[in-house]
Parts: sequence; structure tokens; C-alpha cells
Amino acid sequence: MTNTKPRVLVSDALSPTAVQIFTDNGCDVDFQPELGKDKDALLAVIDQYDGLAIRSATKATEKLIESATNLKVIGRAGIGVDNVDLKAASRRGIIVMNTPFGNSITTAEHALSLMMAVARQIPAADASTQAGKWEKSRFMGVELTGKTLGLIGAGNIGSIVADRARGMKMRVVAFDPFLSEERAKEMGVEKVEMSDLLARADFITLHTPLTDKTRNIIDAAAIAKMKDGVRIVNCARGGLVVEAALAEALKSGKVAGAGFDVFEVEPANESPLFGLPNVVCTPHLGAATTEAQENVALQVAEQMSAYLTRGAVQNAINMPSITAEEAPRLIPFVKLSEALGSFVGQVTDSPITQVEVLYDGHVAQMNTKALTSAILAGIMRPQMSDVNMVSAPVIAAERGIKVMEMTREKSGVFDGYIQLNVVTELYSRSIAGTVFSDGKPRFIQIKGINMEAEATPHMLYTTNSDVPGIIGRIGTMFGEADINIANFNLGRDKQGGAAIALVELDAPIPAEFLGRLTAMADIDSAKALEFDL
Repeated sequence: MTNTKPRVLVSDALSPTAVQIFTDNGCDVDFQPELGKDKDALLAVIDQYDGLAIRSATKATEKLIESATNLKVIGRAGIGVDNVDLKAASRRGIIVMNTPFGNSITTAEHALSLMMAVARQIPAADASTQAGKWEKSRFMGVELTGKTLGLIGAGNIGSIVADRARGMKMRVVAFDPFLSEERAKEMGVEKVEMSDLLARADFITLHTPLTDKTRNIIDAAAIAKMKDGVRIVNCARGGLVVEAALAEALKSGKVAGAGFDVFEVEPANESPLFGLPNVVCTPHLGAATTEAQENVALQVAEQMSAYLTRGAVQNAINMPSITAEEAPRLIPFVKLSEALGSFVGQVTDSPITQVEVLYDGHVAQMNTKALTSAILAGIMRPQMSDVNMVSAPVIAAERGIKVMEMTREKSGVFDGYIQLNVVTELYSRSIAGTVFSDGKPRFIQIKGINMEAEATPHMLYTTNSDVPGIIGRIGTMFGEADINIANFNLGRDKQGGAAIALVELDAPIPAEFLGRLTAMADIDSAKALEFDL
């Protein structure tokens, strides 16, 4: 009997408990942590696996991803995914997950530890004391109480730092483009602009990812706007601070001290910050506690196995998340979305420039980002067989296709439905569908004409004039070809006007059969449709 369990490779160190989670949740797991440091050996076996669980040692490069022909998900036990080629993974349709919350407390505590160590010069005082000196006057520190802490980044980790800092009676100001006034009030912080933060803060801590917008956010110009004697802590990402500029400011006294856990180049064998007396450095220890390492390992195992066995998507970097709770309700609409997209993809022969999706009724309250991804996958699959919900939005963006989503409250007889309209260089096409109580996708409108047809694997779609005898002629031709009709669904805009038909069949339509149909009087077009349901 063929083994249908998804196979997962763990190529970095994960705890036995985490590894066991894969097995308990219905996966076959290979625990080979030595492969993370042997790229050639990993490359040789990666095509055998559906999932790859990693920490930081494994490098999921473009070359590795191109060789991973069966890979569906990469799970990173930790926050940073710098060691994963996200663009290559997305293009191949591989979900990349991280564990953003498993080490939040640990990282926040490390930032606070560095802040206190810098404020009281603890490492230098320790070294001096253990060397037999007693230099009380040399190590004059500052209190945290009453000081202003400036948070650059007020997400999960930043909010924990703010909470602990307020407990030490610090005033907290925060700069974060995504921080709302309501959320700032909940956190007990003051939302400010970057320039205001730089001018007011006695201590600055960074808690933001490294992006094109945040790279070198603390440079010489930013430092010049800071208060004299400011202290800076970075436990987020190397590259946020220009180390050479900070080193000069430390030497001049503009900056009184710094605590760094991350560096522009890691492992950091050298840095402009090394050797300065008012700097505390650690080797990227933000997540290095036994609790955090176990938490992220357990979390990534749960997330990956939930996706591979149940279709739940959590903490994905490159596609909308789908919780285990919403997956059963969402999956029928994912199938509907794929069918709507596939219909359009199979009947459209002109380059698509725009995709417009309307979610009506209760569907508008669902995870519409995931549904739109499924629609795009359906549109592209007739031309690109290996496209999926992960890769489709990337491919659409690369091709310059504009994607628009709209939602509205229930507007008709259906509790909820999806309407898809695509615009090409020559024309536009529209189709709408819904899911009935049986969980099966139904087409309910095509080209503005109402009808009702269940999506089935083999279908014929025709556009024709509304004249007598069409049904009989089509039925006769199918009978002569020994193809059974399961259902015949019709619609028209008005009597004697434009009409459409969707015919459900028990077998695929031979190519020559379509030629005979299109040659028939009053048949404008005929398309054989195939749906993967």
C-alpha cells in the first residue's frame, strides 16, 4: 500500500518533543540535523519531502528550492527568514512559515537586560572588579526611572518592552507606521513621529524588521538629531544601525552607550563597535533561552503538520493565513474560487490586465485574501499547471495584472456569493458562483446571464442564439459520440436574445467534436472545460 502521509525533513536541531509532534499529527518525519550544515547532502535528498523544518543553519537557497520538486512548506523555528529565498519559494508555490511569537518575551527581556547593562556599565564593572580593582568612581551610571524610552517598532516584542519599561516608571514614546492611536493608548505609550522620538528619547530600542525602508534607519543624520548622552539598544536586526556612524558618536560622547545583540555582518568577527568601553555586545542571543527555543520548535511543528494534514495556514510569510477553525468553512469557497478562476482562464484567450473580485454577503466576512489567491491560481492554471495559491499572486504582480477586491452586504437571494470580472486588452468577462449546503460549488451567473450549474470535472460551455432546437441538436451530437449528458443548464438574457449553456458530461469531449459544434448554425462559440474538483 502506498504511503500517503506527508514527509517532513528536520534539517536543524529541534527537540524530541517537537519532532514527535509531526508523528502524532500524521506526518512521517526524518530528523537529520546534520544536513543543515551540509548543503550538498541536503540538495541530494530534498526532492523526497513535502515539508522542511529549519532553524538558522539551513540555507533554503534558490538552488535548493528549485530542486525541491515536492516541497509544499518551509517552517522556520524563529522569527527571521533571512536564510530562506522568499521570492524563489513563492514562485514555486512553497509556503514559508515562521514563529513570530514563540521568542517574543525572551527577545524583549534581552533588550531590557542590555539597556540596564548599558545604563550601569555592568560588564565593564564586572571585568574590572574580577581583575582585583575597585573603581567605584569610574562606573557612574544612570537610573531608568523617569527617563524616556523611544521604541522604534511597536509590534509584539516592542509592546512587551513598553510594558516592562512602564513597570520601571519610564515614559515610553513609540514610532511605528502601523501603530494606531487606539493601540498606543492600550499600550500606555505616546505615538510620535520619528524626528520627535529622536529628539526626546534618553534610551532608544529597535524592534522592527529589516526592510528597504528600515535599513540604516539610524545613521549619522539620525544620531545628530538625538539628545546628547542617549543610549541605543538593538536586539532586532543587523543593518538597522550604521555601525561606523554609531562608533564615531560613541567616541565623541554624543551617544553615551550602546547595547547590541545583532550586527550588519553575522557571525560578527569584527565590528566598529568592538573594543569601545561604553558598548555591550552579545552574539545574537535574543531568542537564546531554553524556553524560547522549545516554544518556537513546538510551534513550527504544529503549524507545518496542521498545513500538511488539514490545510490550515498559520504565520505564513508569503500567503494569507487560514486557521484550523476556519479551514472547514473556507475550503468549499476556496474550491469555488478556483473553479471561477479556472472557468475564466479556460475561456479567455487575450492577455488579462485586471482582475476584479466582489464578495457579497457572508462571504465578505471570510478570509478574502486567501480566496482571491485561489481565484488567481485558477485563472493561471490552464496555462501554468504548477501554479498555486502561493505563487499565483507573485506571478500576477510580475505580469502587471492589477487585482482589486470589493465587499458588500447581502444584496440578493443568495446568502453569499463571489463575482469575478476579468479585463483583457480586447474585452471583459464575468462569472459568479456560490456554495450550497452540500458544499459543492455552483455557477450562478455568466456574462450577466443568470443560471445555475454545479461545477463538475467535464463540462461544455456554449454561447448561442436563443432559438428553438439548440438543445436537441447538441444532445443528438453527444449521443452519436457516445458521451452521456449528466445535466443540461441553460440561461438567456431575453427571449430570442443571447443564450448560454453549461453541459455536465460523464467524459471528456473529443477535440473534433468541438469543431462540429462551432460549425453548427446559431452556435457562436463552444469550449470544453475541465475542473479539478
